Amino acid sequence: MSVAAASVPELLGLRKHASRSGAPLGLMSEVEKGLPISALDRIVHAVAPDDSSFAHRLVPRATLARRRTQPSSRLTPDESDRVARLASVWALAKDVWKSDEGARRWMFAPHMLLEMRQPIDVVLASEFGRPLVEDILGGIKYGTAV
Repeated sequence: MSVAAASVPELLGLRKHASRSGAPLGLMSEVEKGLPISALDRIVHAVAPDDSSFAHRLVPRATLARRRTQPSSRLTPDESDRVARLASVWALAKDVWKSDEGARRWMFAPHMLLEMRQPIDVVLASEFGRPLVEDILGGIKYGTAV
């Protein structure tokens, strides 16, 4: 497991899974049952700390507001999948750029290999966007043309 993948549970506040040998399956299980709203809050704060509406790109505003009033409310598996997908790519971007600011700057800048779309938009659009962004980050990290 890569350093970036190993840090995903910690990014989401799921530390109990970070030290288990089956961490990917532990994370998968958490996503299937629905992540706590705190996981959403943590990744939103990491990726877009100055954007108060960024969470609504992952969970609709009214839905999130309603869930915040319900004790022990969790994200749906689909919402959890988006949050975990973003956390995974964010961890890799931080590993490549070595800082939150560098990762953030790259994630929110249009990229030529993504037809001038921002990597953040491609990752959030669907699961098919993740490998496109990860391939570019891998190319940057390992020195291939991107």
